[in-house]
Amino acid sequence: MANSLAKIHQVDLREIWKHEALDFTNWLAEPENLQLLSDEIGIEIVDPKTEQDVGSFSVDILAVEATSDKTIIIENQLETTNHGHLGQLLTYASGLEAHYIIWIFKEIREEHRRAIDWLNEITLEDFNFFGIKMELWKIGDSLPAPKFNVICSPNDWTKSVRIGTGRQELTDNNLLQLDFWKGFSTYLKEHPTPFKARNARGQHWYNLSIGSSNCHMSCVISVKENFIRTELYIPDDAELYSKLLSHKEEIEAECGEKLDWQELPKAKASRIALRKDHIDIKRKENHDEAYEWLLHNGLKMRNAMKKFI
Repeated sequence: MANSLAKIHQVDLREIWKHEALDFTNWLAEPENLQLLSDEIGIEIVDPKTEQDVGSFSVDILAVEATSDKTIIIENQLETTNHGHLGQLLTYASGLEAHYIIWIFKEIREEHRRAIDWLNEITLEDFNFFGIKMELWKIGDSLPAPKFNVICSPNDWTKSVRIGTGRQELTDNNLLQLDFWKGFSTYLKEHPTPFKARNARGQHWYNLSIGSSNCHMSCVISVKENFIRTELYIPDDAELYSKLLSHKEEIEAECGEKLDWQELPKAKASRIALRKDHIDIKRKENHDEAYEWLLHNGLKMRNAMKKFI
């Protein structure tokens, strides 16, 4: 039996991508390849632009995080890391006010790994540094398959605790919210859906990408009022809200629910929501029921509205 198994072996990156900018960067900017990276690090990367100018330099890929519109920069180096690329990465991050800074490399020197870890330790939770080792693998005579191997990443729990003991108090509610969303992240991973699990935070909402930078799904919990809510949240696109509203009957028929349409005229944002009352998330035994409701109804709303987005 063992004799019938194929061998797995690593492929040199330069066999596939001869030129870093022309070959690898353009390959990575393709939606299906960028999605592989998104899945690996837990943030939804959309709207990539290659070779974007930052002063006299150019960043390999400039993108945004789908659920927040925060800036993402990606610097590629199909060699062992060096000081020059680290300096460029920090220059791009400051020049573009980036919130997610991703360095992709063939190998990382120990001093550069320590530098990325240190940056994650000293920066606030809005700033996140990733070090990603790019790999290619083959099984027998198969085509090479890409693998993003995360070497350095933010420690959100450490940052949350540090912020709580510093300028911002981490309340009992924040800790309860953090615990709830950590459980929800695990639940999403155990129940494969189009929604990707994200880093949990001590806050009352948890955003989910639907592949658009104009809107996203959001799950909301209220510790005080004992309700949970799932919604399509539109940060700043009145035209999109009006378009969806014009299809209200069709959307609600497909959902099988009457939705709460909130134009929020005093704000730029708008939302379309569904709420469940009388569920106490302070009680741990209610969490699985809440997770199931949020996922089930979030998917119904996503599927009913995505065709119009």
